[in-house]
Amino acid sequence: MDAMVIDGFDLPDEGAERVDHIGDLIQRVATGDRGAFAELYDALSARAFGLILRVLVDRAQSEEVLQEVFLEVWQSAARFTPKRGQGRSWVLTIAHRRAVDRVRSSQSRVDRDVRAGFRDIDVAYDNVAEKVEMKIEGRRVVDALAALPDAQKEALTLAYFGGYSQSEIATLVGAPLGTIKTRMRDGLSRLRMELGVDK
Repeated sequence: MDAMVIDGFDLPDEGAERVDHIGDLIQRVATGDRGAFAELYDALSARAFGLILRVLVDRAQSEEVLQEVFLEVWQSAARFTPKRGQGRSWVLTIAHRRAVDRVRSSQSRVDRDVRAGFRDIDVAYDNVAEKVEMKIEGRRVVDALAALPDAQKEALTLAYFGGYSQSEIATLVGAPLGTIKTRMRDGLSRLRMELGVDK
């Protein structure tokens, strides 16, 4: 006798091979059987959700991952191999892997945000340092400009701060164009020397 009947239920003999009901459902899902998928979901969703929730703690994320798990089960049911293990273990392994992946993804996102935050702080610091450096450099230029003879200083000031061309400066100060060019050339040469800049 292969099975015993107790209170109306068939119980398999201890020697009889254990039936993998979940595995059978997965194989039916692999053929596109929606009814089998619904039955599989009813049978394992609560258990899979509990496993995912233990890993993620966050209920909303756990619900998302549960949907991902059953989507993967639907799409990859054909890869289930009954000889390698029980259907229940196969589904719960997918659930556990998906939950761990979500934890890693969340951690990676947090790490990326922290790195971006530090980068922004560095940029802000560099920006301030750059502005201070420009002010110091500007002060040095003003001091060096003040050390020039008045004619050279006037020509350079009108050109670089006033935006005038050399011919306009010549007209403004009443000097020949050649003289203005010489004043500017000599003035720039002395500025470079004062600032310690090579030609």
